[in-house]
Amino acid sequence: MSVNNIEAILGQVAFDEEGFLINPNDWSRELASAIASREGLELTDRHWAVIEFNRASFAEDGEAPTLRRITKSTDVNTKELYALFPGGPAKLAAKVSGLGKPTGCI
Repeated sequence: MSVNNIEAILGQVAFDEEGFLINPNDWSRELASAIASREGLELTDRHWAVIEFNRASFAEDGEAPTLRRITKSTDVNTKELYALFPGGPAKLAAKVSGLGKPTGCI
């Protein structure tokens, strides 16, 4: 995905000051890829497993799942989650998933 294409995709939706999508209903797989590129990630099937879990979890309870919930509900363990989404995995995974910041994240 080219830089111009990423910027065009990101420019079509609104983000808060921390880079989280304001309206989760604006999310698409294309937008997820653009957000991931902005964050320096290249999405793999393992990333998508977490993203899809996050979206499903959000649809059920209206909140981004915590790191603990992700690791307890998927086959992605904590070490792998940190490798997939470095720096703050629950927060970064929520961002790419088009969700707000998970409760409890700084």
